Amino acid sequence: MELANIAIGMRKPFVFVKKDFIAASSYKLAFIMQFLNIVLSVAVFFFMSKLFGTSMIPHLKPYGGDYFSFVLIGVAFSDYLGIALGSMSGTIRNGQVMGTLEALLVTQTEIPTIVISSSLYSFIWTSIRVIVYLLVGVLAFNMKIHLANLGSALLILLLTIVAFSSMGIISASFIMVLKRGDPITWVFTNLSWLLGGLYYPVSVLPDWLQKLSYLLPLTYALEGMRLALLKGAPISELLPHISALVVFAAIMLPISVLCFKYAVKKAKRDGSLTQY
Repeated sequence: MELANIAIGMRKPFVFVKKDFIAASSYKLAFIMQFLNIVLSVAVFFFMSKLFGTSMIPHLKPYGGDYFSFVLIGVAFSDYLGIALGSMSGTIRNGQVMGTLEALLVTQTEIPTIVISSSLYSFIWTSIRVIVYLLVGVLAFNMKIHLANLGSALLILLLTIVAFSSMGIISASFIMVLKRGDPITWVFTNLSWLLGGLYYPVSVLPDWLQKLSYLLPLTYALEGMRLALLKGAPISELLPHISALVVFAAIMLPISVLCFKYAVKKAKRDGSLTQY
């Protein structure tokens, strides 16, 4: 009986992914347009990089000196931040508005399982988008990528997803209680976009903003990913970034779980779990 329950528990995430895939694939034009948008975005960044010519920009030297490759890595992998912050809180919000959250709550599926499983498809689809970004950059615009240290890049990606997802769970906690007006997503997203080195190296920022940037997991994620994929940096060079992401994940994940448990408990106590 216990093995059967474990098997059912492991099967639930796949059911959520299948459901979301069926819903998304029914909009075939949207699928095509997303891939076209990727191609167009990559082309825009490529032609923007032509503004710098062939001159070596000092701030880009640690990443190989090519702005096109620098910004493409940033844009591609920052998608994980948007998905982590938006998908989990979006699941709660949509469930409240459409009434499906109440229906799911009467089943044996726990709320954390619902929230996490509902975001799996978004992460899978984002990973596909990232691969397409890189393939378009490599095949169409001669972007240079080092695959010798791909294992370290995948480790950085895994830790990045965990760290970002922790913020997403906290965001979902606010939505559970406040229904609208999630301050976590707004503050964290805007600070990450400004200070995380998405479009420009952190080194161009004033010293005091550089110090603030290293309080954000996006900074370590993008720097580590760029060093691994653009320079093929060894694990010893990537270790500071990996260690920082481990610390973020180790601290934020238990905090986010506690926040979510408190939010569910409060919403149940107030009788507002399914209200919107």
